[in-house]
Amino acid sequence: MPGADAEVVTAPPAERAVGALWSFAKCLGALLPVYLAGYYGFSISLVLLGLMLYIGWKHGRMEKVMRLKSAMYLLENEREFTTEKVFRAKRDLPPWVNFPDVEKVEWVNKILQQAWPFIGQYLEKLLVETIAPAIRTSSIHLQTLSFTKVNIGDKALKVVGVKAHTEHDKKQVMLDLYLSYAGDVEINVEIKKYFCKAGVKGVQLYGKLRVILEPLIGDVPLVGAITMFFIRRPKLDINWTGLTNLLDIPGLNSMSDTMIMDAIASHLVLPNRLTIPLVANLHVAQLRSPLPRGVVRIHLLEAEDLTAKDTVIKGLIDGKSDPYAVIRVGTQIFTSHHVDSNLNPQWREMYEVIVHEVPGQELEVEVFDKDPDQDDFLGRVKVDLDIVRKARIVDDWFNLKDVPSGSIHLRLEWLSLLSSADRLSEVIQKNQNLTTKTSDPPSAAILAIYLDQGFELPMRKGSKFPSPMAQISIQDTTKESKTCYGSNSPVWEEAFTFFIQDPHKQDIDIQVKDDDHSVPLGSLTIPLNRLLETSDLTLDQWFHLENSGTASRIYAKIVLRILWLSDDVTPTTPSPRPSGSGSEVGQGGITSDLSPAGPGGLNKPQPTQPQHTTPDPEFATEGVLRIHLVEAQNLIAKDNFMGGMVKGKSDPYVKIKVAGITFRSHTIKENLNPVWNELYEVILTQLPGQEIQFELFDKDIDQDDFLGRFKLSLRDIINGQFIDSWYTLNDVKSGRVHLVLEWLPRVSDLIRLEQVLQYQSQQLYQNKAVPSAAVLFVYVERAHGLPLKKNGKEPKAGVEVALKGVSFKTKICERSTSPRWDEAFHFLVRDPTDETLTVKLSHSWGQALGSLTLPLKEVLSESGLVLDRWLSLDGALPESQILLRVTLKVLDTQLAVCRSGPVGAANDADEETVFPKWDPSHLDLRRRSRFSVVSDNANTAGQVKLTIGYSTEENRLFITVHSCRGLAPRSKDGADPYVSFILLPDKKATTKRRTTTKRKDLNPEFNERFEFDFSLEESTQRKLYLSVKNSVSFMSREKELIGKLQLDLDQIDLKAGVAQWFDLVAETN
Repeated sequence: MPGADAEVVTAPPAERAVGALWSFAKCLGALLPVYLAGYYGFSISLVLLGLMLYIGWKHGRMEKVMRLKSAMYLLENEREFTTEKVFRAKRDLPPWVNFPDVEKVEWVNKILQQAWPFIGQYLEKLLVETIAPAIRTSSIHLQTLSFTKVNIGDKALKVVGVKAHTEHDKKQVMLDLYLSYAGDVEINVEIKKYFCKAGVKGVQLYGKLRVILEPLIGDVPLVGAITMFFIRRPKLDINWTGLTNLLDIPGLNSMSDTMIMDAIASHLVLPNRLTIPLVANLHVAQLRSPLPRGVVRIHLLEAEDLTAKDTVIKGLIDGKSDPYAVIRVGTQIFTSHHVDSNLNPQWREMYEVIVHEVPGQELEVEVFDKDPDQDDFLGRVKVDLDIVRKARIVDDWFNLKDVPSGSIHLRLEWLSLLSSADRLSEVIQKNQNLTTKTSDPPSAAILAIYLDQGFELPMRKGSKFPSPMAQISIQDTTKESKTCYGSNSPVWEEAFTFFIQDPHKQDIDIQVKDDDHSVPLGSLTIPLNRLLETSDLTLDQWFHLENSGTASRIYAKIVLRILWLSDDVTPTTPSPRPSGSGSEVGQGGITSDLSPAGPGGLNKPQPTQPQHTTPDPEFATEGVLRIHLVEAQNLIAKDNFMGGMVKGKSDPYVKIKVAGITFRSHTIKENLNPVWNELYEVILTQLPGQEIQFELFDKDIDQDDFLGRFKLSLRDIINGQFIDSWYTLNDVKSGRVHLVLEWLPRVSDLIRLEQVLQYQSQQLYQNKAVPSAAVLFVYVERAHGLPLKKNGKEPKAGVEVALKGVSFKTKICERSTSPRWDEAFHFLVRDPTDETLTVKLSHSWGQALGSLTLPLKEVLSESGLVLDRWLSLDGALPESQILLRVTLKVLDTQLAVCRSGPVGAANDADEETVFPKWDPSHLDLRRRSRFSVVSDNANTAGQVKLTIGYSTEENRLFITVHSCRGLAPRSKDGADPYVSFILLPDKKATTKRRTTTKRKDLNPEFNERFEFDFSLEESTQRKLYLSVKNSVSFMSREKELIGKLQLDLDQIDLKAGVAQWFDLVAETN
C-alpha cells in the first residue's frame, strides 16, 4: 500500500505509562543520593568524590567495552583493514605485513577456530572439577565457592604471525608466535556464604610467545621437549563484572591488571619458562634453566635537549624538567636519580642486566619528568640487545621517540661468560678502576645455581613429613625456592642467578627449612673458592647437609662464569652530539667527574621557593574519640566447681576493637561487678561505616571464656558528642557495661586550653592514662640546600618527626639537595606548654643532614595556633632549611565545663557560642604508636630469632635477624612487621639498622645480616636494643610497636656465637 512505509507505529497506553514511570524512577534514583547527603549532613566533598568515582568508573568501563569490540571487529576483518589507506601506518599493521620474515599462518587459526568449542569444554571441566575443589579446600572462607558459568565464547585465539629462527642452533627450532586474543570469554564465580558474585566478561591479550623445539632427535616425535615463554610482558585488558566491577575504578584498574600480569610473569615471562618434555630420560633442567647468553653493562651517561614540562603561566613561559630514566630489560627494572631543573642532565650511572635470549630481548629506556603528582613522559628509546652482542660495545646517542626533541647517550657493553678463572684477577682490577655514581660496584662474575632435589630430610615431630623450602643467600642477597608440601625428599627444580663482585671473598649459604620457617632441616655453606679450583667452574653433585640427618643431602648444579669484556673491540662511533652539549666523555664513559656546579650542586640556580606550604585539603581534619571504660555489673560466673554444682566467680577483662586496633583492659580477679576505670583515646579520619566492638572474657589458664559482646556505631557517638550510658551484653544471659564516650571538638582557644589542662590534672585512671589536651598536625613539605654526602653525592633524604617518644618517618626521596615529601602526621599532646617537636633529616636513616627542635610554646604564640614557614636546620649548611606547617588544636571536653568547679562555672553560654562544632559525617580510626594495654603475660608479644657473634678473622661484630614468631596482630589482617635495632651507647645513631617489611605475616622470615666494625672489647661493652614494629598502610602512616628486647652483649660468648629465640616484651602504658 502506498505510504505504508511512512506509517508511524505508536505504543499502547499501558506501555507508555510504564515507560514514564521508569523514567521518573531513574530521575528519583539519581536525586536520592543528593537528598540523603543533605539530610544526614554529609560534606558536599563526599558527594562530589562519589560522583567523580562513578564517572571515572563509567568512562573506564565504556572505554574497555569499546576497545574489546574494536579489537574483535579488527581481527574479523583483518585483510580488509590491511588494504585500506587509513591503516597504512606501520604500527597498525599486523606483523606479517611489517616484517617480511614473519609469515602469516591462517591455517593455524582455522584449526584453532574449529577446535575452540572443545577447548572450552576442557577448560570448563578443568575449572569445575579440579581448580574449584582445590580453592575450596585452601581456605575455610572459600568452602562455598563455585563457578556458575564458564564460557570462553566464540572468538578464538589468533596467531597473527610466525617468525622462525633457524640460523643460531642446528639442534633446535625457535619460533616467535605473535598472539592476539580479543575474546568474549565469560566466567562467573560465586561464594554463597558471603553472597558474593564476581567474574570476567571479555579479555584482550597481545604478546610475542617464543616456542623452542629442542633437542631435535632421530626418533618419533622428532622433538625432545617444547619450551615456551614470553620475551616481554604481554599487554592485558580485562572487562570485570559483578563485585569485581570495582576494579574498573580509576587507579584500581591498572593495579588489578598489573597483579595479574605479575602472576603470569612469575611463570611465563623470562627468565621463567614452561618446559613440556615429550620423551623419557630427558635432562629437563638444562632446558628449563639454561645458562644466560651474557650480561650487558649499561652506562646511563647523559641526555640533551629534553622537553620542558615544568612550564609557567599555562605554557606561556618555558620552564625546565626534573628528568630521570627508567631502564627495563625483561623483568629487570632500574630507576636513576632525578636531576633538578635541567634539560641536559648528566647521570653517570651504571647497571648490569642478565640477557637470557638473543635475538628477542630489548633494552628499553624511558625518560620522565619528576613531579609531585604524576610524572610527565619525556621520551623512550629501544635497543635490540642482539646488536650489542654482535658489536660488543655500543657507545652512541639515541633519539628519543614519541616526543618533539631529546636524545640520550648510552654506552652498552656485552660481557661474555668465561668458563675459566684465568682472567679473574684482571677483571677485578679493571672493576676497581671503574667509578660511577651508583652504589653497587661492577660485578666480576655471575653465579647460576640449579637446585634440583633433596633426599632423606629430617622428619617433623610425631614422624610427620616436612614441607621443605630452601633459602639461598650470598652476602646481602637472599632468594627462596618454592615449598614442596608433605615430603622429606622434595623436588624443587629451580634456578637462581646472582651477581658476584669477588669470588675469593664470598660464600654460598643454603638453609633448608620447614614451611613455617621456624624448623631448620639443614644448612650448607660452600665457599666460592671451591668453584675456582674446578676445571670448568662447575659443581654438579650431591651435597650433605649440616645440622641435619645422617643421610640428608641435596642435589644442585652450581656454575660460576667470569664476566669478560674483550679488549680488542672498539666501540661504535658516537653520533654527532646535539648542540648545547656539555663536557666531553671519554671512551670509558664513566670516569669523568662532575663539576661542583653540576646537576644537584650547590652553585646551580635554584627556582623561586614558595613561602608557605600547600597541603592537601584533608590535612588536619582528623578528630579524637575518648573511651572511658568505667565498670560492669551482673556478669556470668564461669569459674564453677564440682561440675557446676558450686557457683564461683569470673576474672573479667575487656577487648575493644576498632578498625583493626585492639585495646585490652587489665583483668580483675574473682569479681562479677568489676570496676576498671580505664581511658583510651584514638584518632579518626573521615571514612564511612566504622563500629566499635566490645568483648568481655573470663581469664583462664587454658582458654578464656566468653562473657558477652556489643557493638556501637561511631556515627551515633559523633552525633551525640557526649554519651554516658550502660550497654547490655549480647549472646549471654546477663551482664551490662558502663561507658563514657566523648567525641572531642577541636578549638583554637588558649583560654579553653588552660581549663582543659586544669581538668586533666585532676583525673586518675587505673591504666595510668593521661587525657590529651590537644592534637598536633605536622605537614612536611620540602627542604632546600641540604648538604652533600661525605663522598660528594647528593643525599637520599628522609625526615623523622618525633614528639614525646612517638615518631614517624617520611619516605626516602631520590638523590637531591632539595627533596620534597608532602607527607602529614598527627600526635596526641598531653601538655602543649611543656612538649617539644623534634625534626631530624638524614641520608637513608644514616648520615645526619640537619635537625631542629620546635617547642610547642612557639606554636601557641602563632595566630590561630598555626605555624607555616621555612625553618633553619641545625648541624647543616647555613642555607639549609625545611618548610613545615604545624597546627595545634585544643581538645575541648564537656567535662572540663561540667566538672571542673569554679573554672567551668565561669564558662557561660556566651563563651560556649564561640566554639565551632566539629561534626564530620564518617570516621575511621588511625593507629597510634606507643599506646598499648598492660598484658597479663609479658611473653604475649612473641619471639625473635637472632644470631649474634664476632668474627675474629674479619674483626667484625655480626647480628643476623632470622625470623619472628607468635607476634600479636595489629589488625584483622595481622600485621606488617619489621625489626629495627641499635647498639647502645650510640649518641649519633650510627648503628641503627632495620630489616625489610613483611606484609600480613605474624611469623615473618627476614634472614638479614648486619655487620659492625668493632673490636671484640668494644662489642662486649654494647647493649642491643631491638624493637619489632608494625608498618601500617600509607593511609595512616603510623608505626606501632609490637614488642621489644634489651640484651647486654657482655652476657654472650661472642667468639662462639649464639643462635636462639629471644622473648619480646610488650610495651606498657
